[in-house]
Amino acid sequence: MFLGTLLSLAAVVAGAAIPNGQTLSLNDIPYYVSGIPVSTLQGYNASAYAALTKGIDLVPLTVIPVTPTTNLESLLSDYVERDDVFQPAFLRAVYLTASTADDIDTQLSNYASILKSSGTDVLLVDSEVHTASSGSTITAQLTKELPSGPYFVSLYTGEVFRAYRLYPDDNLAFIQAGISDEKGGVLPLPAVTENAMTKDVAVPSRLYYTPTAEKPLAGLRLGVKDIYHVKGLKTSGGSRSYYYLYGTQNVTAPSIQRLLDLGAVFVGKTGTVQFANGDRPTADWVDFHCPFNPRGEGYQAPSGSSSGSGVAIAAYDWLDLAVGSDTGGSMRSPAAVQGIYGNRPSTGAISLDHVLPLSPALDTAGVFARSASLWSHTVQAWYPHFRHNFTSFPRQLLLAGGGWDGKGISPEAHQSLTTFTRGLEAFLGTNHTEVDVSQRWLDTHSPTTPSLEEMLNLTYATLTSVDQFNHLAVPLFADYKAVHRGRQPFINPGPLARWQWGQANGGNTSYDAALRNMTTFRNWWEKSGYGQSDNASCSRSLFVSVYSVGTTDYRNQYYEAPTTPPLGFSIGRIAVLGGAPEVVVPVGESPYNSTISLQTEYLPVSVALQMARGCDHVLASLVAGLEEKGVLRPVSTGSRLYS
Repeated sequence: MFLGTLLSLAAVVAGAAIPNGQTLSLNDIPYYVSGIPVSTLQGYNASAYAALTKGIDLVPLTVIPVTPTTNLESLLSDYVERDDVFQPAFLRAVYLTASTADDIDTQLSNYASILKSSGTDVLLVDSEVHTASSGSTITAQLTKELPSGPYFVSLYTGEVFRAYRLYPDDNLAFIQAGISDEKGGVLPLPAVTENAMTKDVAVPSRLYYTPTAEKPLAGLRLGVKDIYHVKGLKTSGGSRSYYYLYGTQNVTAPSIQRLLDLGAVFVGKTGTVQFANGDRPTADWVDFHCPFNPRGEGYQAPSGSSSGSGVAIAAYDWLDLAVGSDTGGSMRSPAAVQGIYGNRPSTGAISLDHVLPLSPALDTAGVFARSASLWSHTVQAWYPHFRHNFTSFPRQLLLAGGGWDGKGISPEAHQSLTTFTRGLEAFLGTNHTEVDVSQRWLDTHSPTTPSLEEMLNLTYATLTSVDQFNHLAVPLFADYKAVHRGRQPFINPGPLARWQWGQANGGNTSYDAALRNMTTFRNWWEKSGYGQSDNASCSRSLFVSVYSVGTTDYRNQYYEAPTTPPLGFSIGRIAVLGGAPEVVVPVGESPYNSTISLQTEYLPVSVALQMARGCDHVLASLVAGLEEKGVLRPVSTGSRLYS
């Protein structure tokens, strides 16, 4: 039997005691056991076993479905290898179940022998398929069938609970952890172990889930940026005022619900720059502390605004996916500086109802992963409305922007870019062409037409500042004042400066002009620029740009003023204003001499791949194919991309 430390948690709601579950330790690994049973063991003398445990109620239990051909030793080895929640201590009590009596009876003595040598003290057998107890087995029955895996069972009541392993959020990636309420919603995790500033995140066993055609993401653990509403939790948007003003949400954003319906398992809300803007650490992050980028020595800025989601994927191998949003680079920038896979889909790829807006004209929902294959698998399941039955990939490979010639970057970064380009050329069966977007604009317009830089200088800043002021700030201020005797809520310096700039520079009048300029650019990009479609390959070209080259951005730097409104036009704005899908992928690392660790450290080198609007599934297939051929590689968590 294990030595456990039980922390009883209780709350009183409307005069009724609500069980908040318990934390306990099993071989020095912390677990959380919720107060919500998922089944009950019946038909055995629970009190007799409870008397043997000296007052300890919850004991570990493993549910194992078997067939006549089950190789139990191999199955148990697979459990240990595949699941970080399961450990051999869960075999102290085992419940065997099967479809028919023959499935168990033919191998029961063999199973009992194997389990005894594995440390099993109590072997329970499903009484529906095996009716006779013996010296080594006890018949019992679960009131509700359970999938295989580790659980905790109450010896006093027979109630069975899911086993959640607790992990510390050492990089401050999460705002709040959550667990299933077993009714389609989420409950805040009421469990914390001893850590400095950090919260715990509870993850269920991977053994509970089996992918199917209907649930291709079954069991994949998911973090969600805290601008998406999740039923049962509050939303902060990076603002303490917003979090405490508005109550627990009673609906989950459709974009997140789709992932859950596909089988993904929600584990928590991740940190965000306030209202998905562009704050810099550390001074801009007033209401919450900025998450810690794990790459290098651990004190580089994580970029934003999907900072927490990017950090979580780069830091924690117990997390599979994390959702963010991208309006002007909030997925792609964190992906680049943390060396992970992250995308901005075609505008309108999925509903953004029940999501805090920055600009409805530009907002998109993206996902981070550590491998091209998992990222591709996820987006092809998540975005339902794109064609994927194209017969080829683009044959035009276009390189845009700086960095390709190696000027101003490290030799290692240049070598990574060169190696990737050659692999991409071989994969597509073509040679690259270097292009200049600004010059292409001038070449396809009359001499009196303003340059792209002139026409689009204020476009993004105007759309985001005016949209968010109208859609978020105005109702927030009104609601807050109504509750707090006319007071205005605190707003971080960055968002506040942007809202004030938008109102001081034309407001709704300027907004209309900015929207026209965006439409002008998008139409040109799809007809005369490099975002043209193709009947055979969806996109005529693959448009590639350098996104990060391993340069430092220390989070302990001081700046003279708050983050300024995002003026100007750059390569990174093309997908934004053109509505096109773009994914950032890691291609290497670059060394630097850290001023903090005083050691040689490494930061990611990343590029962005873009196709024509609506070609998200083709882009995903291409990225997965590049990994299959070794042009791209999965990355590790922690300081280095490749361990």
